[in-house]
Amino acid sequence: MSTKKEKLFSVTKKDLILDYFSGTGAGGQHRNKCQNSCRCKHPASGAIGVCQEGRSKAQNTRVAFRRMVNSDEFQRWVRIEASRATGELEDIKKKVETEAEKARVEIRENGKWTKIESDEELNDD
Repeated sequence: MSTKKEKLFSVTKKDLILDYFSGTGAGGQHRNKCQNSCRCKHPASGAIGVCQEGRSKAQNTRVAFRRMVNSDEFQRWVRIEASRATGELEDIKKKVETEAEKARVEIRENGKWTKIESDEELNDD
């Protein structure tokens, strides 16, 4: 049984902010003068991945990207985007609105809970 995967959206280099900087810690002159450490930011999700372990800029960039993709913030963003692309997000919003209409609103007055029937009653202060 094979399930065909469908591409819902993509994240490209244009969607990211890549910052290169000199690494910190021991390493001598090479570490201090080469900007091969990478910080990979995805502004839409707020996810950040950082790598400064390797000597190669390309290797650090790949590792930083992988760390950013595996972060909780990015995974949350992916789920939201996937539900938006498949139309599930609109269904969820409709369900929330329907349930909110059924909600019972009460306020406490003089030690007793009183049901509020309309928005005007809330603004009668």
